[in-house]
Amino acid sequence: MARARGANAIMAAAFETTYGTPPASGYRKLPFVSSNLGEEQGLIASDLLGYGREPLPPSKDVINNDGDVVVPIDLKNFGNWLKLFMGQPTSATDSGTTTHVFTSGAINLPSMTIEVGLPEVPSYGQNFGVRGNTLRVQMQRSGLLTATLGLIAQGETKLTASAAGTLAEASIERFSPFQGTVTRGGVALGSVVSAEFTYSNQLEKVEVIRGDGRIEDADPGMVAMTGSLAVRFANTTLLDQATAGTPVEFTFGWVTDAARSLVFKVHSVFLPKAKTPVTGPNGVQATFNWQAAKDPALGRTVTATLINNVPSY
Repeated sequence: MARARGANAIMAAAFETTYGTPPASGYRKLPFVSSNLGEEQGLIASDLLGYGREPLPPSKDVINNDGDVVVPIDLKNFGNWLKLFMGQPTSATDSGTTTHVFTSGAINLPSMTIEVGLPEVPSYGQNFGVRGNTLRVQMQRSGLLTATLGLIAQGETKLTASAAGTLAEASIERFSPFQGTVTRGGVALGSVVSAEFTYSNQLEKVEVIRGDGRIEDADPGMVAMTGSLAVRFANTTLLDQATAGTPVEFTFGWVTDAARSLVFKVHSVFLPKAKTPVTGPNGVQATFNWQAAKDPALGRTVTATLINNVPSY
């Protein structure tokens, strides 16, 4: 009997025309590190009395399907996830190089069907009505660059054969952590040990009464962009900004060359006052847990710019 192996797992995804309705075609093979998408339905213990000390059968609770998917931050495939979280980008092509601009705050966000296949069993979990809730990225000097995606789906259908058909596939070219840069007001910020940011749509599950126990949808709430910066204490630049309470633009990104890059521009970042604890004989480090707000001139909080040779998403 064949046993499922993660090495052979396949993720196929396509954007839905109608929320919660899996498309018949248009699926792409997407690289991933891990996934815990899938339906789960809890049990509620019986509260009935009068039948002795032995318990009566439990009742089924509602169905939930939400979880994290960890994906590589790469040049071509990651644009599909940016579209899920921010909506359709504005794309412009010049001499074979396309600049895709994703902006925060879209009123209507797309949904996906994501099929996670285990061909040895065979078992294919077709997760439909998938929306992007949180996107979390950690920046550091070395390691593998990934993003943790918090997703909320309407439901899942278990299949014994893939319903995705022939998959489109893009080559994988991962950005490396050492290519990362952090800028403040357009100037490279020095002495950054690590950085983390989370983009959130703050989705709210629409939990209506319906016969299948699933949610009706997941509606976007207020955009939230937060993060942290851990820096070696070499100057008072960030402390001075925190004290003044003045917002400034930060960017977090990875650049290979002029035709290959991904940059998140956070337009109005507020810094809190932070301690500079001395914990030993080595360097002194400060951590700033920042929050972003809408830039009054631009009317948005975040702009993500992906430059590659993919014509459109």
